[in-house]
Amino acid sequence: MSQSSGLVSRMERRQVVIYLGALAVGALVGWAAPAAGPGLEPAINPVLAALLYVTFLQVPAAELGRSLRDGRFLGAALAVNFVVVPLVVAAMSAFFPAGQALRLGMLLVLLAPCVDYVIVFSGLAGGSSRRLLAATPLLLLAQMLLLPGFLFLFLGADLARVVRAGPFLEAFLVLIVVPLTLAWLTQAWAARHASGRRFADSAGTAMVPLMAATLAVVVASQTPKLHGGVGPVVSVVPFYVVFLVLMAFAGLGVARAFRLDVPAGRAIVFTGATRNSLVVLPLALALPDEFAVASVAVVAQTLVEVVGMVCYVRLVPRLLPSARRG
Repeated sequence: MSQSSGLVSRMERRQVVIYLGALAVGALVGWAAPAAGPGLEPAINPVLAALLYVTFLQVPAAELGRSLRDGRFLGAALAVNFVVVPLVVAAMSAFFPAGQALRLGMLLVLLAPCVDYVIVFSGLAGGSSRRLLAATPLLLLAQMLLLPGFLFLFLGADLARVVRAGPFLEAFLVLIVVPLTLAWLTQAWAARHASGRRFADSAGTAMVPLMAATLAVVVASQTPKLHGGVGPVVSVVPFYVVFLVLMAFAGLGVARAFRLDVPAGRAIVFTGATRNSLVVLPLALALPDEFAVASVAVVAQTLVEVVGMVCYVRLVPRLLPSARRG
């Protein structure tokens, strides 16, 4: 048991390096064995659902109820993600690269707040990961309800000919309802039986490996789509970098407007900056074949963001320093 807990502790301390390594492995597999890409795509939803199950398992049902009463933090999280971010994206979209497929991919990923590794990086920077974790189901539900409307506002009537409601409903069921229900059932089991507690504890140790597996599978499955060149990726990278820079200061402004304490404020900066590329990727993959570049735009955001989060972990504490005594 001690060896197992020691291994988990080491993985948690080195998780950023592990995630970067997983991205590198995925890219290498995608380039070296492009034929494996289509075979890996069906694995994205299952591994992502498992990751979200483990994430939700850390949110006790009672704490979720308390999070809904944490009005100031919840209001800030909703404001930064569903008011400030759409305004920032609207200003940037006038300069997006040409091509409906590329623009759709960029909008899909930029308009959806992250619900997985944002908790990890926020915690590394001294953010209130517990509050963010408790708000995760609500953020995921809100984006699934609001994303179609946002896409319609940005793309207009042409959206109906491209985006179908089915993938959104499937993503909601597979990535929200099922993992959340299973997590709450597991919590009920753990509350009544020692075997349930042991299972829940074991499942909780799988967070870092599951995140690494998800990143590796996603990148390996999508890298072969770059056979036509890296032009689309190169063209979207500057926008993702600019978004990270802008949202650092926008999130800081929201945190101050809601008069949040330092840990909560740092969490707000992170939730405003990190995007839900892993969850929206299945939506991009469900688009018609001529929109295949949309999924590449989504994955490119992941690559930029993971590197950006390494910078955020060092810079956000400087933007929102802890109060000094004396």
